[in-house]
Amino acid sequence: MRHHDRNKKLGRVKRQRKALIKSLVRSLVLSDAEGITTTEAKAKVLRPFVERLITTGKKGTLASRRRLAQEFEGSRDTGNKMLELAARYAKRAGGYTRIVRLGRVGKRVTDMARIELVK
Repeated sequence: MRHHDRNKKLGRVKRQRKALIKSLVRSLVLSDAEGITTTEAKAKVLRPFVERLITTGKKGTLASRRRLAQEFEGSRDTGNKMLELAARYAKRAGGYTRIVRLGRVGKRVTDMARIELVK
């Protein structure tokens, strides 16, 4: 039976997958263009993770700040930028990211996509 098999594995073990997602979140949040180009599968995995973190930051409580600090241990820039984003999206009910499909770029085998924060 395939119980509890909802997350995409991305061809990695759990620790590598978690590190990859954290790295992608940092890249997305800290990029000047507020968007990154990655594979479509990684973008789809990244979207709910980023949206949950922004929603956590929107609460503005001490517990939510600590949760963000725990998520990005050792990277204060990312946590602070996440709080700025949360303030920017204070009146928005959700849907903070957008995935734009780019197709196959260059000689790549997989479909590429651009994930960006909505203005």
